[in-house]
Amino acid sequence: MTAPASQDSFRARGTLRVGDASYEVFRLSAVEGAERLPYSLKILLENLLRTEDGANITADHVRALAGWDPTAEPNTEIQFTPARVIMQDFTGVPCVVDLATMREAVTELGGDPSKVNPLAPAELVIDHSVIADIFGRPDAFERNVDLEYERNRERYQFLRWGQTAFDEFKVVPPGTGIVHQVNIEHLARVVMTRNGQAYPDTLVGTDSHTTMVNGLGVLGWGVGGIEAEAAMLGQPVSMLIPRVVGFKLHGELPAGATATDLVLTITEMLRRHGVVGKFVEFYGSGVSAVPLANRATIGNMSPEFGSTCAIFPVDQETIEYLRFTGRSADQLALVEAYAKEQGLWHDPAAEPVYSEHLELDLATVVPSIAGPKRPQDRIALAEAKDKFRSAVRDYVSADNVDEEIDESFPASDAPSHNAGTNGARPHRSVPVTLEDGTETELDHGHVAIAAITSCTNTSNPSVMIGAALLAKKAVERGLERKPWVKTTLAPGSKVVMDYYERAGLLPYLEKLGFHLVGYGCTTCIGNSGPLPESISKKVQEQDLAVVSVLSGNRNFEGRINPDVKMNYLASPPLVVAYALAGSMDMDLTTEPLGTDSDGQPVYLSDIWPSPQEVQEVITSALSAEAFAASYSDVFAGDERWQSLPTPTGKTFEWAADSTYVRKPPYFEGMGMEPEAVTDISGARVLALLGDSVTTDHISPAGAIKPDSPAGRYLQEHGVERRDFNSYGSRRGNHEVMIRGTFANIRLRNLLLDGVQGGFTRNFLAGGEQTTIYDASVAYAEAGVPLVVLAGKEYGSGSSRDWAAKGTRLLGVRAVIAESYERIHRSNLIGMGVLPLQFPAGQTAASLGLDGTETFDFTGITALNDGETPRTVKVTARKEDGSAVEFDAVVRIDTPGEADYYRNGGIMQYVLRKMLRS
Repeated sequence: MTAPASQDSFRARGTLRVGDASYEVFRLSAVEGAERLPYSLKILLENLLRTEDGANITADHVRALAGWDPTAEPNTEIQFTPARVIMQDFTGVPCVVDLATMREAVTELGGDPSKVNPLAPAELVIDHSVIADIFGRPDAFERNVDLEYERNRERYQFLRWGQTAFDEFKVVPPGTGIVHQVNIEHLARVVMTRNGQAYPDTLVGTDSHTTMVNGLGVLGWGVGGIEAEAAMLGQPVSMLIPRVVGFKLHGELPAGATATDLVLTITEMLRRHGVVGKFVEFYGSGVSAVPLANRATIGNMSPEFGSTCAIFPVDQETIEYLRFTGRSADQLALVEAYAKEQGLWHDPAAEPVYSEHLELDLATVVPSIAGPKRPQDRIALAEAKDKFRSAVRDYVSADNVDEEIDESFPASDAPSHNAGTNGARPHRSVPVTLEDGTETELDHGHVAIAAITSCTNTSNPSVMIGAALLAKKAVERGLERKPWVKTTLAPGSKVVMDYYERAGLLPYLEKLGFHLVGYGCTTCIGNSGPLPESISKKVQEQDLAVVSVLSGNRNFEGRINPDVKMNYLASPPLVVAYALAGSMDMDLTTEPLGTDSDGQPVYLSDIWPSPQEVQEVITSALSAEAFAASYSDVFAGDERWQSLPTPTGKTFEWAADSTYVRKPPYFEGMGMEPEAVTDISGARVLALLGDSVTTDHISPAGAIKPDSPAGRYLQEHGVERRDFNSYGSRRGNHEVMIRGTFANIRLRNLLLDGVQGGFTRNFLAGGEQTTIYDASVAYAEAGVPLVVLAGKEYGSGSSRDWAAKGTRLLGVRAVIAESYERIHRSNLIGMGVLPLQFPAGQTAASLGLDGTETFDFTGITALNDGETPRTVKVTARKEDGSAVEFDAVVRIDTPGEADYYRNGGIMQYVLRKMLRS
């Protein structure tokens, strides 16, 4: 992409010489006030200086940012132009599908299809498609990869076409690693060089955990696939100058506390403080005591505490990590020289100006887990048993309890205790015969899945080696995993297996069942694979509240496995420990994990590796050569990838019988000029929802059930149940995804009493219960628009474009919520859905709304005059003829978002703009 020439109103353009090379740079020192800005805002300021075009980005924008008032509420819009875009395959496939569809739309409107091309570097890592079907055996990895290719052949061929059809688009093939780990280990530049310029590496990504790269000092965050497509096509990201929260660190982590414990503590603190829509920036003397991998772990969890980003400045630790991961000497020199030249190098003694402050003494961090359904619900490990006993009552019905037990029990023995004291918990002992003939028992609270998985922790050598050393000590003491636990190991990078093998630690993990199942996101995104049939059958028959323990970042209800009700986040060493314990109903800090060969109890403290032991292995087993070898030809792929037949041509030839990749309807009937915005009348409520409804509740994810609308669709199209694959793998087929929207098995639609799942009432048929998809079809045929009513934090969670796409394609025209998470609100606008907010202090319940009303919205048409109304009038008419009226706040927050909404969505806006150019 040829960079547009900056108007350079501040005469910031200059030259930076590094060794024998010279680069054009835009010096921040040219702008008065720049020196006082937080690190993250300095990066945004450079971005504006370099892209100042006098129209979208003006000198006034530069002055507004340089004169940032840390105490002000965000109200100034700026346009941020990310240097690159990164995608994973679940969210990336729809992006490429949309780009392919845009090429056809351009052709139909008389334009040149080759105009539809990424203008910024775009990299896609295939990491979300491997499923841990096979586990606990040496050939698990090979068998899972074979299954992955069988299931995803169509998708992978489509991505291979995209790699050849589009410029500036690269694909990292399957079996390489997790996108965020590949990003920090190889793809991230920290400082970009392009067209003779040097400038900060910035990005947006189609996964909310794009923020992991913040640990490297790279500014970036997750956006919907819709926004990512626009960024790829040269559109800046519209945003308000944010508030910046300064998080001061000092001290050092104590022995026994891990990076996971630190990040769960920070997540709890920041979620309680409230950082949605804000930047978080770490500073202070403690920063230098936080290794780069730990910084990445913290940055990764930014979506869990709700901030836009969670960034660490560049310092010597950054340079050492870049060196260690195989970056060139020239790149290291450039990063250091550029950061110091621009005032972007961390000064531990500095006290930058921030909007808000938090502080943490690292020495106060204690071993922790989080759950059973939200990552911010941290539990000190010493309190985990009591907290579990309290929480499990929400998942167990009164008629599904044999008795209440009030003391711990050996997880492999049937407990027999009297009921009724404080701290008791529901108990139901169910005999089960496993596939290998082992006879055992299941109970509420048993650990059905113990998974070392996810980008959060599998990038971090300290916790990964800690897990392996704990396994070694456990095996040496004669401990075994409990037979009902499904154990999986899914590292984020091939480098992990390299250092495991160099250190001789792999046999110990495998002895406990932690065999390699794949390189990619598995359990954390719902690709845990099925539980053994014997376990699954008993859990379903007896409605047992079994749990998962995973080293992930997400534990929302219904996400991990359809058989598992409660999910706990933990460090990799604790995942191994819970596999040994087999139950959440155990205090790992005081109760033995088992007995050794001499009959002596073995406690967690007996086998927990010391920081010195972990560091010795890191020093001896990790090497820069391993990173260089793993990434030497990262885009080439293995024989499986290279032998895939690859379609050719500027436009894609859609297969009429494909159930994976289909041409979506977004541009059907689209003209060169947008139609006028209209008010909404006669709308019916599709779903009445409570607080903390996440994009996991809205967007299709995980397994496809045979009796669901999506399952029936696949069967009608000749797909056998064993070939259903997951919703994520079928994101390129809108027909499947519409049918899975709002279909999460844990969704609670308050239009229905006591019913969970993707169901609603069809008010055109007397209010009868039906699936949300079938109701939407009936409403569409009758020409009835739809609305969703929701509570607080609507749309928190992953940056899932299908949460918005599916909402729109179901016929939803507006959502009224008490509050929104940033990405989903933006994505709704990007799909032409109007996000509204109840008046301050009001809720659906306080207004007397029960979802049976018919809704009219007036005042939206003001958008046709170039104005964004602050509120619209909502009239909800009840069946008895009475009406509830209120003014809903319009959550179109920037002029750019208003343009998207006027055009019917961001893709239509971009397409029209390209055609005009």
